[in-house]
Amino acid sequence: MPKIDISEETKEKIKELKKLIKRKIGREVSKKEIIDKALEKALESKEDFINSFKEKEFPLSEEEIREFEEVITDFGEETNEEEIDRMLYQKELL
Repeated sequence: MPKIDISEETKEKIKELKKLIKRKIGREVSKKEIIDKALEKALESKEDFINSFKEKEFPLSEEEIREFEEVITDFGEETNEEEIDRMLYQKELL
């Protein structure tokens, strides 16, 4: 089997995944299983995976702006900059 060089950071991430998986499913999985499953998941959503390598472009596209605006919700509370600053920087509770 060919060897692949991976960073220490990635090795740690795999180790953490191994621990988490064992806790959740009650059995150990190998590093190979983790990498195989990650590749399988990446292939299931090829477009998202490929796009994850692109650098984010700014300004946002019209579609991205529309998607962002769709999740904005008005909770009916009136606020102003001073009130927000006071809550954030003085750590006051509502």
